[in-house]
Amino acid sequence: MTDMPASPPSPPTQLPAPVNLPIDLPTERRNPRTAEIDTLPTLEVLHRINTEDERVAQAVAEVLPQVADLADLAVAALRRGNRVHYFGAGTSGRLGFIDAAELPPTYGTPPEWVVAHHAGGAAALSSAVEGVEDDVALGASDAGTVRRGDVAIGIAASGTTPYVVGALRHSAEIGASTGLISANPSSWFGREVDVHVGLDTGPEVISGSTRMKAGTATKMVLNAFSTTVMIRLGRTYSNLMVSVNALNSKLRRRLIRILVEATGLDGRTCEHALAEAGGDTRVALVTLLADVPPARAARALEDAGGAVREALLLLGDVRRDTA
Repeated sequence: MTDMPASPPSPPTQLPAPVNLPIDLPTERRNPRTAEIDTLPTLEVLHRINTEDERVAQAVAEVLPQVADLADLAVAALRRGNRVHYFGAGTSGRLGFIDAAELPPTYGTPPEWVVAHHAGGAAALSSAVEGVEDDVALGASDAGTVRRGDVAIGIAASGTTPYVVGALRHSAEIGASTGLISANPSSWFGREVDVHVGLDTGPEVISGSTRMKAGTATKMVLNAFSTTVMIRLGRTYSNLMVSVNALNSKLRRRLIRILVEATGLDGRTCEHALAEAGGDTRVALVTLLADVPPARAARALEDAGGAVREALLLLGDVRRDTA
């Protein structure tokens, strides 16, 4: 009689507690709250992920003073005619690209105002390119378009990505202001930049998967940062998007509704003003609020750097300001 092969051991029903290894990066540590996540039913897995995500908003709230400092640097730079640059690799770089790409259609900004640089270029946006995030020289090379007075912002969950380090060090050397958005408040490189937005999102649901809490927090910071910059530059009026131009019928209808909201006037009057302004919402708005011809409204906006409220102050007539 031959011996039967031994049955493979059954998988353990409970994993050992996470070991406190001397790991430098918070996002690489094992999360004790999700150590058994692979043994849970689907809905409970989602509850665990959601519970961790609830920590993100608080982490962002804790760094708002640093985000404000970074926004003020960017506002000052853009008012001088300088630019803002994002540098990142992997998820971090992709988030920078998304934020930069959404500003021109939302706020009517020139695409050169905020420029995103991703390690490995366009090819790395859709698939991983090996080794590029570890290339300090590549970061410095990609920062070759940064100029004195610009603001260079590195996005790196670890806070130490070599590509980002190379880009920001080069930027600082030529006289740009520098900022770092990371999920590592203790990053040694954070001490080299002008502003470090160090998010304390803690260990991820899946150790090291920084597309999760760290990525969510980073996107929240970028959204808050760039939106604040646009507001401070007068690219909104009240909480309305008035820097979008009427490029198609759908946008035209939206902009007429915005003009109605902002002025309290009827739709026909607002539609006529938008047509007279050549589809420029801000010109139409200043025309209606200040009761001036479109050409005068356009000149006031130019003198005010495109800000509607400042253009109205220059014209000395805010009698119809109902926002």
